[in-house]
Amino acid sequence: MISVVFLSAAVILAGCASWNKTQKGAAVGTATGGAMGAVIGKASGNTALGAIIGAAVGGAAGAVIGNSMDKQAEEIKKTVPDAKVERVGEGIVVEFNSNVLFGFDKSLLAMDAKANLDKLVTVLDTYNETNIELQGHTDSKGSISYNQNLSEERAQTVFGYLDAKGIKSNRMTTRGFGESAPKYDNETTDGRSQNRRVEFLITANEKMKADAKKEASN
Repeated sequence: MISVVFLSAAVILAGCASWNKTQKGAAVGTATGGAMGAVIGKASGNTALGAIIGAAVGGAAGAVIGNSMDKQAEEIKKTVPDAKVERVGEGIVVEFNSNVLFGFDKSLLAMDAKANLDKLVTVLDTYNETNIELQGHTDSKGSISYNQNLSEERAQTVFGYLDAKGIKSNRMTTRGFGESAPKYDNETTDGRSQNRRVEFLITANEKMKADAKKEASN
């Protein structure tokens, strides 16, 4: 099943090498869905990729959503230079290294972290027809249970801060992955540092999807 998923995605992307990210996102979204997104996320170890693919609309409506996400991603890059911003399909992944948000082995926000999150809040307020999943991750040092709890606490801390700043709680969900989904090499100091991260997955809410389908059908 995993081989079929990746082969399908590879065929799609190979056939549209000249397309932009919005067009590629629409094509992949059409060929995938929640189940396939979950398989891809688990197989690749990229939980953000799996969740965004699982939320995709696809087709012409997906292209409309992708265009809006292109604009939002560029604004986040300009407004929050300390964040790593990546456009994926019909969504955006905003990654903060935990060192930017928290002290070592802590789940309380540092002062500089609040300034960075305040900048992000201004963009999230502007583009308010989106859902936000907050994912906490750790490196492989320490016990599995400790890392799991720490990742959950950090995601919840960010949730609480954004909620206090006016981001509606019904837009947000939290997940902690502990050390189970590394994106970087846990065998190196730099890799472990990068694995200690909080990711913001930004996807279209139901209203945005409905509006995109309406616009695409006109």
